[in-house]
Amino acid sequence: MNIEQKKRITEAIAADLSKASTIYLTDFTGLDVGQMGELRSRLKESGADFRVVKNTLALRALEDLELPDIGGHFTGPTGLVLAGEDPATPAKVVRDFAKEHDARPVVKVGVVDRREVTPDEVARMADLPSRDELLGGIAGALTASVGGIAGALAAVIRDVAFLLEEVAKRGEASED
Repeated sequence: MNIEQKKRITEAIAADLSKASTIYLTDFTGLDVGQMGELRSRLKESGADFRVVKNTLALRALEDLELPDIGGHFTGPTGLVLAGEDPATPAKVVRDFAKEHDARPVVKVGVVDRREVTPDEVARMADLPSRDELLGGIAGALTASVGGIAGALAAVIRDVAFLLEEVAKRGEASED
């Protein structure tokens, strides 16, 4: 690889890292090409990307970025999981994939919203509901609350109507 190619690759890595809200560095030792393809596909379905990078080029890409100092984790085979604002979904994909493939890949470190996270924190994120699941739960709770309010108002109106009917019956009874 010549210097110009290395420069282009470094710039592409820097662009990918700067766009991603969620970054997980993984060690994919022990995975074959087919398994790597399967991992890429699963991550792609979840809205994330997986890139294998040369450590020296990734370290150069990190130099001008406002990210935590994660350079020490670029040792051995390194794969980057790059995702948007939902850190839970790609963490689940990596965890579930590792359960099926002898605990591979292994998360070395993560960066979520420009903050370094440990592999244990990534594992805990994998147990969280996804962003869409959380939003669905909030929408459901709001809908249930509105439904409860509507039900309570309907009950009040029904009770008022019942009272008016009773008053009207008593008024008719007193006229007789």
